[in-house]
Amino acid sequence: MQKLGRYLLEDRLGAGSFATVWRAYDPELDTDVAVKVLADNWASNADVRQRFLAEARLLRRISDPRVVRVHDVGVQDDRPYFVMDYVRGGTLAEQVGRCRPEEALRLAAEAGYAVQVLHDAGVVHRDVKPSNLLLDVGRTPTAVLVADLGSAKQLADASGLTVTTGTPAYMAPEQAFQLGGFDGRADVYALGVVAYELLTGRKPFGPGGHATVAMTGTAPLPAPAIPRELGIADTIETLLRAALSTDPENRPPTARSFADALLHRADEERTSPGPSGPAPRVVWLAAVAVFLATTALTWLLR
Repeated sequence: MQKLGRYLLEDRLGAGSFATVWRAYDPELDTDVAVKVLADNWASNADVRQRFLAEARLLRRISDPRVVRVHDVGVQDDRPYFVMDYVRGGTLAEQVGRCRPEEALRLAAEAGYAVQVLHDAGVVHRDVKPSNLLLDVGRTPTAVLVADLGSAKQLADASGLTVTTGTPAYMAPEQAFQLGGFDGRADVYALGVVAYELLTGRKPFGPGGHATVAMTGTAPLPAPAIPRELGIADTIETLLRAALSTDPENRPPTARSFADALLHRADEERTSPGPSGPAPRVVWLAAVAVFLATTALTWLLR
């Protein structure tokens, strides 16, 4: 079993271009933790190394239950690592195509509130996607925490051109094509992709996102319609289309407003009568009335 500092590495949770995340055991505190380790081939790159440690400092600075917390940093064999809470429950990526529409909307809203915490701290994530959103099953209902701030950028520095970073399927056009800078609405766009994917099991513009659309030479299209069999209200589809707009001005202005709208419209859908008949409570009351009338008539005819 590998060891980093006092931490015993047990299971690899995920790996990217720059780092690997492990579930590890802390024998001193007798608890599981998550350890993120910089990849060997990047350990000698000063810029990547600095960005890796900046992520640890940023996670440590933002103290909120909706953001994964860093507890320790270290270096072993010239490879830096940092230690975080181990969040039990996996990621939203494991829920894609597997949860009911009501739960998909709730989880997407939870993700929005988590991202808003970053924006309130003056940070834009730039890589919001299901695999960077963790599920904490220790809370009721299950909470969503935001993680992996390796691409995060201070909002004050995001107005100018910058190196493109992120995952194409979730990148807003202004972020993907460096169209004069971006702000928190780029993360709102990514949240729209996450919500659409949780509901339908697929990405609205495919794995390449708007970059693929641009390569075809065609004008950007609105997100495909949500399959009617899911029973999603038109108001929710309209909200998602707004979040996925190529123009940031047409999107919900904040991650919080997007999350609030998701929950509000999901509540409206649950409480409004369905298209096939009256609300269940009305049907139940009518049935009770018929039962009482029948019983009374039977008693009178005795």
